[in-house]
Amino acid sequence: MNHSFDALIIGAGQAGPSLAGRLTAAGWTVGLVERKNFGGTCVNTGCTPTKAMIASAKAAHTLRQAANYGLGPVPEFTVNLAQVKARKDSIVASSRAGLEKWLQQMPNCTVFRGTARFLSPTTMQVGDEVLEAKHIFLNVGGRPASPPLPGISEVPYLTSTTLLALEELPTHLVIVGAGAVGLEFAQMFRRLGSEVTIVERSRRLLPHDDEDVSAAVADILAAEGITLRLGAECISLGQEEGQPVVHVSCEDDPSPSRGSHLLLAMGRQPNTDDLALEKAGLQADARGYLPVDEELRTAVPGIWALGDCNGRGAFTHTAYNDFEIVAANLLDQGQRRLSDRLPAWAVYLDPPYAKVGLTEAEVRAAGTPALMGKRPMTKVGRAVEKGETQGFMKVLVHAETDQILGASIVGTGGDEAIHCIITAMYAQQTAAFMRRNVFIHPTVSELIPTVFGELKPLDTTVKPAADK
Repeated sequence: MNHSFDALIIGAGQAGPSLAGRLTAAGWTVGLVERKNFGGTCVNTGCTPTKAMIASAKAAHTLRQAANYGLGPVPEFTVNLAQVKARKDSIVASSRAGLEKWLQQMPNCTVFRGTARFLSPTTMQVGDEVLEAKHIFLNVGGRPASPPLPGISEVPYLTSTTLLALEELPTHLVIVGAGAVGLEFAQMFRRLGSEVTIVERSRRLLPHDDEDVSAAVADILAAEGITLRLGAECISLGQEEGQPVVHVSCEDDPSPSRGSHLLLAMGRQPNTDDLALEKAGLQADARGYLPVDEELRTAVPGIWALGDCNGRGAFTHTAYNDFEIVAANLLDQGQRRLSDRLPAWAVYLDPPYAKVGLTEAEVRAAGTPALMGKRPMTKVGRAVEKGETQGFMKVLVHAETDQILGASIVGTGGDEAIHCIITAMYAQQTAAFMRRNVFIHPTVSELIPTVFGELKPLDTTVKPAADK
């Protein structure tokens, strides 16, 4: 059966449903295709379920730390992973069901279930249905990557998706990969009661971030009993007595890491490989992403790529902003562009790490005349009162224009406090402006003006050691 719409939206992740709402409200007819779960990665296998489980892990950790706050003795307790999972599943199901109901009841929107593939630049097939539109928006998301490690086909392993389905706690979880996903799962399962080992090729955690950030995060994880195996070259996988083994070549310790469960957290890949892109005249790049211009348009007129599949963000907040850019430019005569967006993200450890703008290493590499302010969380009253003094605040400012270049916060409340700086950067405010702010006491944010008042010249002739 053939159907004709003003627009087709492929994927019900963060950008797709909101775009459908804007377009239908403007009088467009929309066909929306989803082959699996409404809500995309964020709702089903990303932000929502992981943060729900992190909350359970935090509760367990708090009970164990009760004596540090003058409480106790706390009765012995056990972690029931099946119940932790049930709580998480309930939160996910509620969010997913609400989104699906909204789309199913949306006027002028027809929902199709199945995999969409191009037949031409203006037509796609979903099962027996042929859908046609002059405007096609690809919001197909991504999935965990399966890196070509030796032995990978012979060893059972978990991904960030399948790990969420466990109902029994791993005795010893070995994680290959020390990006945000690997680190969040490492702390989560350690706090739930598993032994945890992280294996990482780089000589430090979060290798794309500043070295002081990596060191602070390493201290946080090591203090909780997580084993860090860094500089692990030549990683290969195997089995011994039915359990996974990670073989490495390390200068410090070449012995293999053995565990009851193996998680591979080595990046993600876009879901573009089964779209029949060639029939639309589209070509993905070497990593599978669809190149887009400043307004999210692909090389083929009438086709846009939003969210994880365009390689321009891969976060929930960037996917939603993709929708905002497209909607504003199509419906509001806007001139919004990708380059208006500041790079900002957080790693949801406890305490968290949040970042906006340039890193110290990037400023040094560019040779930009800069000032830097830095304050340890041991000198933040709110952190001391909470007994959570790990980490620091760091800000970078252009030495000649006084414009804020970037900031990093590793520490309690940092994922919220960073927004003071994000807002100032969007408003193109200066360090002088930040110093004049008066924030509420006692908070973490109240020390941000102080950090801007303690700026010192950054020696950009000093280059950080290359990460190997």
